Amino acid sequence: MEKDLPACPVETTLMLISNRWKALIIRDLLDGTKRFGEIKKSVGNISQKVLTANLRSMENSGLLTRKVYPETPPRVEYTLTETGYSLKPILDAMVAWGTEYKQKNG
Repeated sequence: MEKDLPACPVETTLMLISNRWKALIIRDLLDGTKRFGEIKKSVGNISQKVLTANLRSMENSGLLTRKVYPETPPRVEYTLTETGYSLKPILDAMVAWGTEYKQKNG
């Protein structure tokens, strides 16, 4: 977790979910634990490198946990932490706003 957080709470939130990939990863993990391949498939056009970087960043921020199973091939699962799950109302508000916007402008 970053030790020097911004003074502005909005900036802090944006720092944690600042790109579309992180918001989509959170969206997918709100349904429960997922494997790397499931997240990659659901999120869409994201490279393995970018997905890995975002998952690591989110793990370092305390938004999700990563569990590695000692198997061949390795199995890795990702689960939202309580902190990560607490972002649900924000994503729900984004869904509502986006739906309304699409109805008015789509």
